[in-house]
Amino acid sequence: MATQAGVQPAVTPTGSGGPPRALLIGLSLGYFMVLLDMTVVSVALPAMADHLDVGLSGLQWVTNGYTVTFAALLLTAGWLSDRFGGRRVFLWGLAAFGALSGVSALATTLPVLVALRLALGAAGALLLPSSLAVITNAYPDPAPRARAVGSWAAITGAALAAGPVVGGVLTDTVGWRAIFLINVPPALAGLLITARLAPETARKQRGGLDLAGQLSSVLALAALVYALIEGPDLGWGAAEVLTALVLAALASAAFLVAEARAGDAAMVPLRMFRSPGFSPAVGAGLLANFGLSGLLFVLSLFFQEGRDYSPAVTGLVFLALTLPTAFNPVYTGRLVGRTGPRGPATLGFLLMGTGALVQAPFTGGSALALAATLTGLLAFGFGVSFTLPALVAGTAGAVPAEFAGTGAGVLNSARQVGASLGVAVLGLVLDLSPSSAEGTRWALVTSGAVLLLGAVVTSTGLRGKAPAAGS
Repeated sequence: MATQAGVQPAVTPTGSGGPPRALLIGLSLGYFMVLLDMTVVSVALPAMADHLDVGLSGLQWVTNGYTVTFAALLLTAGWLSDRFGGRRVFLWGLAAFGALSGVSALATTLPVLVALRLALGAAGALLLPSSLAVITNAYPDPAPRARAVGSWAAITGAALAAGPVVGGVLTDTVGWRAIFLINVPPALAGLLITARLAPETARKQRGGLDLAGQLSSVLALAALVYALIEGPDLGWGAAEVLTALVLAALASAAFLVAEARAGDAAMVPLRMFRSPGFSPAVGAGLLANFGLSGLLFVLSLFFQEGRDYSPAVTGLVFLALTLPTAFNPVYTGRLVGRTGPRGPATLGFLLMGTGALVQAPFTGGSALALAATLTGLLAFGFGVSFTLPALVAGTAGAVPAEFAGTGAGVLNSARQVGASLGVAVLGLVLDLSPSSAEGTRWALVTSGAVLLLGAVVTSTGLRGKAPAAGS
């Protein structure tokens, strides 16, 4: 049968049994790798610093090289998924992520590793919207689709829980290069499964890529992160740093102008931000990941350099934070369904902020300090597991139906922007402090204050009631 204007029709699976369970596993492997990469690297940072002979700013680039491109290209990846088909884009992303991970294990210099991290972030961005597009097409009935998306999203907690432990064990037993090689087998498995089982998805007729918005957003974020990371070493009055700050301001202004002119065809339609509750949810997402990624970065360095923990022990200590994220989101989803997102999100931010602040006075190596660390990390982990699912629900309930996908993309982008800024800003606090213990103390205080601000944002800005059925 001929198609109109070259549009590929969707092919949906047939049969009463629905799609094979293996298909969902293959799609979930892509998302698992994306999230695992965000946490597995943190525990290996001191080993990288020793082997590559790099300082704090170099480690910040290893972390932020991934999150900057991931954040900046998520919405463009959604456009590509619509334009070329989710199945095709997902397979591109899987192949690229696996290949780049394998090559990253061979990096011998910091510039090469950072360049590969930038490319990995771009490949990771391809996987998130495309996997959702395939799930949406493979499960046309709402109830099975909701269960499939829930299973797909549940691996967020598994990846967070596994990352520090896996990273620590691999770094101790094999070396830091193994944290990149671990992505290759799941990439190959996911590629084989989805290439054989994933249905084709419809290729939508969409307008041209919002190139002005994309370029200006990438430039603004990259310039700001560069200034924050390099400022302490080059000097805040250095020409490169001042140029980066000016460039970030100009690019941000250019982004707003480009999106306003493009209207609803923009990468980020600005009228979404007039929807009650949307702006607070997006801002809160940025603050949540500022605290989470910043804390993982700071404490990974402190545990190994300040307390002389091995990478494996560091990963085990982080289980206090990561384990609640593996099981509590199920309860959070039910709670949000009954009460709406405001209460759970606010409770989550209060727990996260308190968890960071509890640790701040105890940066020594005593048993009391360890008890404070474990207590603080446990509170922080439960906070994450309350906050993030509630913000996803808050975003979904705040935007018009036609912007549901874009709204979710904006929230995810904002979260990754927050992750980049958290590593950059808290790394700056470390760099300006006279000692590791003092820097960690002030970084925890800064993180705690930012997260308590998040509680104010959610308590005053999010909708207090669950969205009505069908809304």
